[in-house]
Amino acid sequence: MIDKTKVVYQIYPKSYKDTTGNGVGDLRGIIEKLPYLAELGIDMIWLNPFYPSPQRDNGYDVSDYTAVNPDFGTMADFEEMIAVGKEHGIDFMLDMVLNHCSTEHEWFQKALAGDSFYQDFFILRDEPTDWVSKFGGNAWAPFGDTGKYYLHLFDVTQADLNWRNPTVREELFKVVNFWKEKGVKGFRFDVINLIGKDEVLEDCPINDGKPAYTDRPINHDYLHMLNQASFGQDPSFMTVGEMSATTVENCILYTAPEREELSMAFNFHHLKVDYENGQKWTIKDFDFEELRSLFHTWGEGMSEGNGWNALFYNNHDQPRALNRFVDVKNFREEGATMLASSIHLSRGTPYIYMGEEIGMLDPDFESMADYVDVESLNAYQIMLDEGKTPEEAFKIITVKSRDNSRIPMQWDASENAGFTTGTPWLKAGKSYQQINVEAEKNGKIFPFYKELIRLRKELPIIAEGDYKAVYKDSNQVYAFERNWQGQKLLVLNNFYADEVTLDLPEVYQSGNVLISNYDDVKVGEKITLKAYQTVAVLVGD
Repeated sequence: MIDKTKVVYQIYPKSYKDTTGNGVGDLRGIIEKLPYLAELGIDMIWLNPFYPSPQRDNGYDVSDYTAVNPDFGTMADFEEMIAVGKEHGIDFMLDMVLNHCSTEHEWFQKALAGDSFYQDFFILRDEPTDWVSKFGGNAWAPFGDTGKYYLHLFDVTQADLNWRNPTVREELFKVVNFWKEKGVKGFRFDVINLIGKDEVLEDCPINDGKPAYTDRPINHDYLHMLNQASFGQDPSFMTVGEMSATTVENCILYTAPEREELSMAFNFHHLKVDYENGQKWTIKDFDFEELRSLFHTWGEGMSEGNGWNALFYNNHDQPRALNRFVDVKNFREEGATMLASSIHLSRGTPYIYMGEEIGMLDPDFESMADYVDVESLNAYQIMLDEGKTPEEAFKIITVKSRDNSRIPMQWDASENAGFTTGTPWLKAGKSYQQINVEAEKNGKIFPFYKELIRLRKELPIIAEGDYKAVYKDSNQVYAFERNWQGQKLLVLNNFYADEVTLDLPEVYQSGNVLISNYDDVKVGEKITLKAYQTVAVLVGD
């Protein structure tokens, strides 16, 4: 069983800390900052891919699974990072991109050169289906001049691997074991619920073809095989699957311990509540009632089914949650601490994305020239083709681009936020002179995160308790209850600047305030929550 008291911190290596002056973050930069992360109190670092790659999709197009991209350092640097992490009580979780590989990988190059053994490593068809790539356009591309097509659910340079070929599975299991033997203690599996495509691929006009390749039953078989062949031999190992367009029912199956698949699952439904008609490249206010309903559905469903959620608002693929859910001009600190409580006190393993712990914001870039993300550049062009003006398209990019979260970590107020002495690969955000680690360590957000992490380690009700939805009809408060061995914990989160008064259940009227982002909280028959206030009330021994 995994340790449910643990908290994971995600680092996008390219943007964390550059020690060479070349403008790209590196492994030695992570080593340098391990004392900072130990002070925060986290247990494990999830690293985005640092493998050799043409960088068409920022490292998710892997050309060599068992090496270190020289931009990030050497294998010796990696091994030192693992060792120094252990000295600080910090383990590492690596990103495994096993659905697809770069078209520059030697497997694809050999296949392209005519080697039939390696051609069976990929999904080749004489006739393409009507599936749409997640980065826009056709999900199939010509396979050289053979007359065949290869599947790429993502960029055209990311060829999907054929998991139906047992040799492919064996090769990928070897990759996982290679890093496990290096001392890694966790894995995050990229879009892992897409690996099990049907044997016969057919047109599927529904939702761009997603039902034809998402959460297929064989996916569970593959994950069980992967578990048994690698990390399943170590019960303390932590694994998380990134689940694209998934369901509660499937995530219970993926994560229930007795099934021996994964420790936990990421789902993204709650981060689509500001999508107009389900479309990402739109601008609309977030739908609070949908957000609340999704949290309750997943919280209760996974609790009742003995599944386990990975809890998060931010990652390398999402704009900053503060910009999405909070009036940051007036309530950045209150909003940041409220969002933190709403997941750190819930049932599941919390993930902190670099900079979240100091309340970092989207960069407020001024032109498309500032963006490098392939998805954003493609989307901008598609929006122009659809008739949007450059101004309209750019506005949407500023709100939804993945580059919003990939800007350099803001360490101090010096040039480029203290990230590099050179020219950063992606411009620093405009807020770094005010919002940076140096300034925020003595502020309100960083200490609040430290306290949430401490409470999870000290109070079993937070790590082990169940999840029950409360105040389900509130149009501005997301609230839940945790129960464990006679104890009860009520967590109230006001998602708006307007104050709101709630009637408290009698059992909590004499409870103790465990944590709040405002001082002088009084508990009685009623409780009034101020702007973006979070309050947790504990009762029982």
